[in-house]
Amino acid sequence: MEQTYQSLSFAQTDGVLTVSLLGPGKGNAMGPEFWEELPKAMDEINLMPDIRCIVFRGSGDHFSYGLNIPQMMPRLGKMTTGTVLAQQRMELMTQIRQMQSGFQKMHESPKPVIAAVHGWCIGGGVNMISAADIRLCSRDAKFSLREAKLAITPDIGGLQFLPHIIGQGFTREMAFTGADYDAAFAERIGLVNHVYDTPDELFAAAATLAQQIADNPATAVQGAKQVLNYSQNKSIEDGLQYVAVWNSSQLQSNDFSEAMQSTIEKRKAEFNKKSSRGY
Repeated sequence: MEQTYQSLSFAQTDGVLTVSLLGPGKGNAMGPEFWEELPKAMDEINLMPDIRCIVFRGSGDHFSYGLNIPQMMPRLGKMTTGTVLAQQRMELMTQIRQMQSGFQKMHESPKPVIAAVHGWCIGGGVNMISAADIRLCSRDAKFSLREAKLAITPDIGGLQFLPHIIGQGFTREMAFTGADYDAAFAERIGLVNHVYDTPDELFAAAATLAQQIADNPATAVQGAKQVLNYSQNKSIEDGLQYVAVWNSSQLQSNDFSEAMQSTIEKRKAEFNKKSSRGY
């Protein structure tokens, strides 16, 4: 990584970049540095050809407590005043759009994103993992879309992403109640794909899954993500047309030729380990 970040740390191994959320405090609360740095980090990661899969996790005992209220109140506190002028509303909207942009960049990133959740995942944490492609958790994980208890509406992507993952009913239950839900519930409703007994087992499994993804041709994996994202809220016909256009280029790629040749020769394929810049 070219830039220095305060709220994120990075570890790279063979095509996989693990991004850890850092403090402040034991719950990796999301303060001003996080909201400013995540969009910049995603822009930088997306342009790294050696990275073919991203894993997000928390440091310490939790994924994230969500919004760092004491640190963010000076920026968002105007929302609680009785009379808000038009200029103040515009400033608040700009602030919210900035906060949304990091998770939106995760969702739109051509590189697959895995969220590995242990401990608490609250508010902004749930919004964040809903922007990932795959979610895993340990048995101690707890999830809460808690904004209703703070008298606000989840506004950082969760209400847009979650219905595609867990459906309207469970999204509405979580958003309307602001209640706490355990790992068993998260697995049952499809919020997470798998549950592991301990955080260590979770992180090992996330690394293994990420490596399996990274070992495949980047163009094929990223093409699948591109098509899946495009096909949301589109007709089947639109999706079929789009994937036909996409695959018409892949069928002429060196990786495809290598896959076919290695199958004929009954050997392991040797794919290009770099993704296209930005893809």
